[in-house]
Amino acid sequence: MLIIGLTGGIGSGKTTVSNLFKNLGVQIIDTDVIARELVDNDHSVLEEITDAFGKIILDDDGLLDRNILAKIIFSQEHKKQQLEKILHPKIRTKVEKAIKIYRAKPNQPQYIIVVIPLLFETNFHQLIDKTLVVIANEENKIKRIIQRDGRTPEDILSIIKSQVSDSKRISEADDIIENNSDIKELETKIQGLHDKFSNTTNTEE
Repeated sequence: MLIIGLTGGIGSGKTTVSNLFKNLGVQIIDTDVIARELVDNDHSVLEEITDAFGKIILDDDGLLDRNILAKIIFSQEHKKQQLEKILHPKIRTKVEKAIKIYRAKPNQPQYIIVVIPLLFETNFHQLIDKTLVVIANEENKIKRIIQRDGRTPEDILSIIKSQVSDSKRISEADDIIENNSDIKELETKIQGLHDKFSNTTNTEE
C-alpha cells in the first residue's frame, strides 16, 4: 500500500484536491481534521494550548478562537513552533494508528492519501512513500482564502511568507498538481494521478 503525502501552501486547493480523490473512493487521512478534533474533543489539549498562549485565545464560550490564535502564531515564529510542539506529536500518533488500521485490512487499498499542510516543515515525511504537491499562483491563493475565511490580504501574505516556498515544495515533490484553472481540468488531473497510483506497487512492503 502506497502512502501519498498531499501538501501545498495555504489557498492552493488541498481540500478540493483531497475531496476529488475521496470522490474516487480513495481513503483520506487529513491532519487538519485531526488537529481540529483534538482541540474540540480533548479538553486536555485545549488546556495545554491555553496554558501556553493565555485565555486571550478563547471565545466567550470558552472555545478556541482560531482566528485569534492564527494571528498570534503567524506573527511570532516562536509561538508557531510552540503550538506545533503541542499538536504535532499527538497528530502523528493518530496518523500512525490510522495507517496501521488500513494496512491490517484484508483488502487494503492500493494507496491512501495523508493531507499534511506542513509536510516539509515537520518530520511527517518519514511516514509517506511519495509526495504530491498542489501549487497555485499567489493571486488565486489570496482570492480563495478571502472567499473562504474572510482574511485580509495582509494577513494572507503574512501566512504565505511564513510557509515553505512553492519552489521548495516542487524540488521535493514526486508529483505536482497546478491548480490555477477550472474544476473540470482539475478533475482530469486527479483521474490521471489516481490511475497512476492505483497501478504503482510499493516495493518496500
